[in-house]
Amino acid sequence: MEKLNWLSIQEAHDQLTSKQISSVELTQACLDRINAVEDEVQSFLTITPEIALSQAAHADRLLAAGDSLPLTGIPVQIKDVLCTEGVPTTCASRMLENFIPVYNATVVEKLSNQGAVMLGKGNMDEFAMGSSCENSAFHPTRNPWDLERVPGGSSGGAAASVASGETIFSLGSDTGGSVRQPASLCGVVGLKPTYGLVSRYGLVAFASSLDQVGPVGRSVKDCAFVLNAIAGHDAKDATSVVREQKDYTSNLGQEINGLKLGIPEEYFVDGMESGVRQVIDEAIAKLEELGASIHPVSLPTTRYALACYYIIAPSECSANLARYDGVKYGYSYQGTNDLWEALEKTREFGFGPEVTRRVMLGTYALSTGYYDAYYLKAQQARTLIRQDFDQVFREVDALITPTSPVTAFKIGEKVGDPVQMYLIDACTLPVNIAGLPGLSIPCGFSDGLPVGMQFIGPHFSEETLLKAAHAYEIATDWNKSRPTL
Repeated sequence: MEKLNWLSIQEAHDQLTSKQISSVELTQACLDRINAVEDEVQSFLTITPEIALSQAAHADRLLAAGDSLPLTGIPVQIKDVLCTEGVPTTCASRMLENFIPVYNATVVEKLSNQGAVMLGKGNMDEFAMGSSCENSAFHPTRNPWDLERVPGGSSGGAAASVASGETIFSLGSDTGGSVRQPASLCGVVGLKPTYGLVSRYGLVAFASSLDQVGPVGRSVKDCAFVLNAIAGHDAKDATSVVREQKDYTSNLGQEINGLKLGIPEEYFVDGMESGVRQVIDEAIAKLEELGASIHPVSLPTTRYALACYYIIAPSECSANLARYDGVKYGYSYQGTNDLWEALEKTREFGFGPEVTRRVMLGTYALSTGYYDAYYLKAQQARTLIRQDFDQVFREVDALITPTSPVTAFKIGEKVGDPVQMYLIDACTLPVNIAGLPGLSIPCGFSDGLPVGMQFIGPHFSEETLLKAAHAYEIATDWNKSRPTL
């Protein structure tokens, strides 16, 4: 019998509601696993066993009264970019090392209302800026499949905790692939919803027009359950969309006969590992075998996506992080009586090198004389990228691409070359630029390391993506592979 900490949400829910196990037992199994492997994986920044066991006991009372929902009693790790009342929210930065919010992010509140159990806060790249989880101010997270390799980022802790069996599911945030790319590198499922479908209230902002909260789970159905819980309009978020509430699990299990899937040539980029290409080709063949029709398509403006993203994201980051001035909250340098020196030193010691790099890039792009040449041009390119997607979705229902052109690389391998690090996100960035949904699922291994396949759809097509991915998942079972950690 599989250990409790390896259960999916559906399996855990079934056992909880049938009284085979209690939430306290399930939570303790996850805490025991954290105690056993966390020193090696380091996926958490804060572990909250007392809160977890208290919430689990409350969940058991709800279960006993027959008043349970799909996530009642299910343990979750929360990325440390989401505000949690009374629990540190550091964004993996010295700037917010001692920040304790007085409120919950909307998505955290929604999970709490379902009776989910918070195990703690997940490690990440500082302020969600990075693709490897090496930019955390506190420690890097390691990939459970190979502890010498990165788990991806910025939601590296979210993906590694699920892959290592430390939690049942996790919540991350995705600005340029930060849920999907680590999900791919760690061999789990990661979903980036359509922009505006999930509230960003209480998500510490990196790039406001790109950020979106998304789940990481062991199966497509896990992510559908979580999306059911966190999706929906929120009056506290001006970018939140008013839409009819849906059950994203309702189409799972349906056949995909006749589904039109496009294969964009631009996503099979130069530098893609041959092993990744082979695995993706085999996965596409399996989808065709399941009844989907495969159509080569082209998204010509994709070549501008990387440059477009690295103007827009740093520009928005520069504006959002201007609030950290040492006056209102966060770290404050106290070694001088000079206001300007205090501001300069606060940012010098509060921000790490990657955050500093992006703030400087964004400030430059927004400065007088350069705004039109850089930021305005990037926004125009963004429109062209969106139009490309709109055009191609008149021909196909969804797109299939690699999630990452490479498997997990060794810790420290790309730290000295930011441009190479940025290229890792070439397949995921366009999705955020256009505000589309994207889903990464495990589809095989290359040299013993997980490979992820990405489904991309039109706005609010999560049901289609989940249905197609679920059909592939149950035909292959790659998501049931476990590291030997």
